Amino acid sequence: MDYQNRAGSKFGGGGVASTSATNADRRERLRKLALETIDLDKDPYFFKNHVGSFECRLCLTVHQNDGSYLAHTQGRKHQTNLARRAAREQKEGRAGTDPVTGLPIGMVGAQVNVRKNVVKIGRPGYKITKIRDPVTRQQGLLFQLQYPEISVEVQPKVRFMSAFEQKVDDPPDKNFQYMLIAAEPYETCGFKLQAREVDRTNDRFWTWWDSDLKEFWVQVMFKTEREERYSGVPGLAPSGIPRR
Repeated sequence: MDYQNRAGSKFGGGGVASTSATNADRRERLRKLALETIDLDKDPYFFKNHVGSFECRLCLTVHQNDGSYLAHTQGRKHQTNLARRAAREQKEGRAGTDPVTGLPIGMVGAQVNVRKNVVKIGRPGYKITKIRDPVTRQQGLLFQLQYPEISVEVQPKVRFMSAFEQKVDDPPDKNFQYMLIAAEPYETCGFKLQAREVDRTNDRFWTWWDSDLKEFWVQVMFKTEREERYSGVPGLAPSGIPRR
């Protein structure tokens, strides 16, 4: 096929680029321009979901890679939404948005969760004990973690994570859940548990931080099969509690 004698093409330069090729070249130029001016770590609207895609929280769009997201930030839709958000905040009398935290400038001095670069020093020592309630016959686990070098005024935090949120076991198994315990400067510990409902009533789930011994205790009690099966049924008393 003759590419040189097409209308509008120069001799030796090939044919006229198609619409798709022009759009691809435009997106690539926008991506390179955005990489020079935008830091994704400081973008308050950038979010990576659990399936590895990238989302724009402002425009509610999903992108398959960071290049697509960066090209989106330079597009008309994103820029229009930014202008609308700024105009709305100005109309409501709110301050501008801080580029680092994504919060109003008036709240920068408040207590906010900001990502910090902390050098990890390894995992803490831990001990796990199986426990059982003698009355309700509930099964549970008692975790004891030791943080001798924990940062000043820092207490460990506990969070439960489903199998579809984690990135370690692939493919995820819905029969398991994960309990995460984080404390700087130690690495976050993850414990793989059965995907059973945790009983949070009557102080059956509790945490305790011993600031003198630098030990953190967590007790997790699982609901019995009867409670999981009939939870929420009106008039059904939990196991271990007599009916009147």
